[in-house]
Amino acid sequence: MKSHPDPVLTRAQESRAAIERLYITMRHLFNRGYYKPSKVSGEEMRRSLLTLRPEIYGSVNDPQKVELDGLVYVMDRLPKGIESCRFITLTSREGYRSSHFPVLVPAKRRRNCYRIDHEQMVVEVTNGRSEIYDILTHLTFMFMEADKIRKHAFHERGGMTREWEKLEAIVKAGGKVAEEERELALTYVSTILGRTFEETLRAYQRFGENPTSNSGLFQIVYGLGQTSMLEETQELDREISFTPTLRERIGHHLYGERWANHIKQYLVQEGLHTRPLHIISANPHSVMNCLFAHAALGDDADGDIYDVALQLSRADNEALRKQVAKYAVENGLHELEDVSGTNIIVQLIDTAKLDSSLLPAQIACDAGYIQEQQPVILVMDYAFGEQAFETMDELLKPYSDGEDKFYMNVASISIMGKAGILTGDKGDIMIPTAHIFEGTADNYPLNNDFAKSDFEHGGIDAYEGAMITVLGTSLQNRDVLSYFRNSSWKAIGLEMEGAHYQKAIQAQASIRGSIRPDVKVRYAYYASDNPLITGATLASGSLGAIGVKPTYLITLKCLSKILCHPKKGKRVS
Repeated sequence: MKSHPDPVLTRAQESRAAIERLYITMRHLFNRGYYKPSKVSGEEMRRSLLTLRPEIYGSVNDPQKVELDGLVYVMDRLPKGIESCRFITLTSREGYRSSHFPVLVPAKRRRNCYRIDHEQMVVEVTNGRSEIYDILTHLTFMFMEADKIRKHAFHERGGMTREWEKLEAIVKAGGKVAEEERELALTYVSTILGRTFEETLRAYQRFGENPTSNSGLFQIVYGLGQTSMLEETQELDREISFTPTLRERIGHHLYGERWANHIKQYLVQEGLHTRPLHIISANPHSVMNCLFAHAALGDDADGDIYDVALQLSRADNEALRKQVAKYAVENGLHELEDVSGTNIIVQLIDTAKLDSSLLPAQIACDAGYIQEQQPVILVMDYAFGEQAFETMDELLKPYSDGEDKFYMNVASISIMGKAGILTGDKGDIMIPTAHIFEGTADNYPLNNDFAKSDFEHGGIDAYEGAMITVLGTSLQNRDVLSYFRNSSWKAIGLEMEGAHYQKAIQAQASIRGSIRPDVKVRYAYYASDNPLITGATLASGSLGAIGVKPTYLITLKCLSKILCHPKKGKRVS
């Protein structure tokens, strides 16, 4: 018989296996309660990350180069000063809010953190397992780069390098350098990092964009190297731990239930609970600006809604943003305080108080329909990974105040947000026809009330097809993503919440009967990055003004669907 060679795994298969090993390891360590990143368990995570080679962590596999874009990305999502902490504790909400420890909130993640002393950082986790995986992945990468820095700080023959001694002197003098000395300091740091002067300068500038939420390039490099040195030379191990309360509470919807009940109580209190409810998962400012900005600003509004959005997004226009917010509150918008710990802002908008004649021309609306139906719009800020299931599942459940029970009168659910694109470029729009849940056999086909044709005349490229809901954006690599795009899945993009939202919606509509089975469901995303293109990942920097038009185009289309009779497509005054 003819012999066949043993099958060899493709890079995509190796990468998917590495993702699975990472998650199994992280779940094991969470259940165990602690681990040391440089010991056996931590090494397993490092090996899996090196096998995976995530696009967002760039040159993590290069032992000579510290990955700077990845480091900026990670530090934007971790608390200020964590680079010099040996002990990192993940907790649930356990009373630190009433302590005297200052609250540290990362630039790009809504999570409360507390610096206990010069060695320990506490990070509150209220967004579920996705948040734990996100933090542990970032910490693993951070410790790997710290060890590179430590190795670069020593001569091969032993002893500290001159560059490290110079950096240490800068940090001990306060970490600030005069303008005329900055280039000299960056030269020292570039040698330690194994990067060019140009790359180091760019990282220095990017860290300077959020100076209140990170320690700056010099302190970060020194802090990372110093903690690694203490472990290597004095056996002062780094350790990550999880409190018993966090391990006990995770997965039980405690925060989501509290969040949803607070919303329903408010709806009852304001007499809004019998009205048609339209739920929108989006950033809060785009819906508010579309409905109220033109009327609030009057002659101060520059051009159409896209121009006004750019005008309001500028850092020096805080007064105009407050003017819009004040007008909105006076004309039907209610902003609910977050008392639950989910860190998800909620706005309720009573459309009966809207003057439809003052809405932007791009919103199709029917004044008679609005007055007849008087829909209520519930805008919830973005959830994070598995938190999307927890919050949507709890929100769609019927509510009982002890005496009366009512079902939510949900007319539509719209999910909009940013996602990675596989078939286009930054700023393009993606319309999912199904959500493929990575790492599982779960797939969620959907009857999307949005179609590519809705965006044909918006001046932006739009794509329609299946999208992958990934376990974590920081764990994606080119091989896995190319497989999903090029295989029969024909995936157009990736995000973290779609399958979780759809799982909750389908269960409540089709199985549990909490909402109508014909509820309108809309999903649309704009591309914040393209992980298949070098230099276009999330680590390469923010989307900036490119994201304004697609964000507002999706918002306008969403509001038009809500404020116009389903059989009418034009503005009716």
